[in-house]
Amino acid sequence: MSDARRWFDLSSPFRMKRGGELVGARLAYETWGELNAARDNAILILTGLSPSAHAASSDEDPSPGWWEEMLGPGKHIDTDRWFVICANTLGSCKGSTGPADVNPVTGEPYRLDFPELTLEDAANASFELVRGLGIDLLACLLGNSMGGMTALAYLAQHPGSARAHASISTAAQAQPFAIAIRSLQRESIRLDPNWQQGRYDDAHYPEAGMSIARKLGVITYRSAMEWVGRFARIRLDSDQRDEEPFAVEFQIESYLAGHARRFVRSFDPNSYLYLSRASDWFDIGEHAGGNVDNALKRLGVERALVIGVETDILFPLPQQEQIADGLRAGGAEVDFVALDSPQGHDAFLVDIPRFGAAIARFLAAL
Repeated sequence: MSDARRWFDLSSPFRMKRGGELVGARLAYETWGELNAARDNAILILTGLSPSAHAASSDEDPSPGWWEEMLGPGKHIDTDRWFVICANTLGSCKGSTGPADVNPVTGEPYRLDFPELTLEDAANASFELVRGLGIDLLACLLGNSMGGMTALAYLAQHPGSARAHASISTAAQAQPFAIAIRSLQRESIRLDPNWQQGRYDDAHYPEAGMSIARKLGVITYRSAMEWVGRFARIRLDSDQRDEEPFAVEFQIESYLAGHARRFVRSFDPNSYLYLSRASDWFDIGEHAGGNVDNALKRLGVERALVIGVETDILFPLPQQEQIADGLRAGGAEVDFVALDSPQGHDAFLVDIPRFGAAIARFLAAL
């Protein structure tokens, strides 16, 4: 299969917020549409923890992307009008430099020698990419989930670098419930004997730890309402059950196990740890003496769209309201949209009709 990914060389050394630096680091990205002569039609998409830069299909890579129904010619994010960039997060394992990559200084994989990573570092890497593409001012900076926090970090460090901002199912600072869940996910990986302080290999991979981490995540990505509607208390047929004591019995358990199987070998455990901790560390208030509202006032955008979901337990609606109020106090014209999607946090990935309509309306007015 062809690959539409491109790579951008970051400044070397690339200096990190909490100390340390990367030498020869790069960022993976994809683009759709054409940058116009004025260079004022660019949209940058910053992703959640696990996606790659492949948000949508293209002539170079026709495989469906993780936001396939949202992005493309004539779609909600219309690439006939917009030049769209999607960056894979620094620290990931989907093409951008991360813990699984070789440290050119030592010739060995970074593993836990990778510098402490913050979302501010991820934001600065994406800022370098945008400038490297010859774009001084984004038409819109769009971030969802962890990418929404990264987008806020981007604007906090580079105020006025985007005319508009679309903030989707995210938070201005990590909150206790999300920190608690992510802490358990990291603990499940670290307590797996095969993790070996980050020195696992294909033959000795922390499969159980990653599986539990993924299951915990999936549980929080959807809502209790959806679990009831999809699975209720339906049990597996007897021929689908293992004979072991306490083995999987309900359909919901089987669903979670299937999700975990598809994920565990597709994502690097150390990258998961680094990005998860970076999410916990994020607090935009650090950019304004500890005051979140003051930090949001200073981002320098003219227009903003803030979308939240009423059933989202990971990034609940009051966190979206805080972002909307802060941006409004800073002089931005803000559209706040609270959706009643039953799918919880993952709604931005699956409830495309509702999310797409809100995003399309917002972009049409830019």
